[in-house]
Amino acid sequence: MTLLDQALVEEATKKSGLIWVRGPEGPSRSLWHVWHDGAVCLVGDGPQEQPLEGLGLADGGSATVSVRSKDKGGRLVAWPARVRELRPGTEQWDEAVGELKGKRLNAPDAETVPERWARECRVLRLEPTGGPSEKPGGMPEGSHARAPLPTPATTRRQAPAGLPKLLFRRRGK
Repeated sequence: MTLLDQALVEEATKKSGLIWVRGPEGPSRSLWHVWHDGAVCLVGDGPQEQPLEGLGLADGGSATVSVRSKDKGGRLVAWPARVRELRPGTEQWDEAVGELKGKRLNAPDAETVPERWARECRVLRLEPTGGPSEKPGGMPEGSHARAPLPTPATTRRQAPAGLPKLLFRRRGK
């Protein structure tokens, strides 16, 4: 990875509040994170944290990280990463959790969140393994848009037959 590519990955990822991570399984998912010591650190899979299941993020595995532009909001850079699961009690885990704790918004147990994360969650480190696969001047032509996942939730239903009469009737004087 060139020095310019490394700077692009680091600065874009530091400034973005969310990243999109695609593991070997399933679609990309947006995740909050911190950039620490040359890699993305994130926490999840606990009952009160962001879900990581379905992405297939395993220790030693790979992932693709996409980062948006802070000012325009569009995709700015995508880079390959190696996944490392940090073990509680190690120096790297303590450092990552210290950074994550400062960025975790609205934690119900802000003072004891590291203990809860050690018991119930996974802390992952996504380390860049090569140059960006997408960057300014090297973006794919397509939009990367995908059809929404199937869900029983719906927001559109057929309007009741009498609704137009109720909405558009003239009020008497």
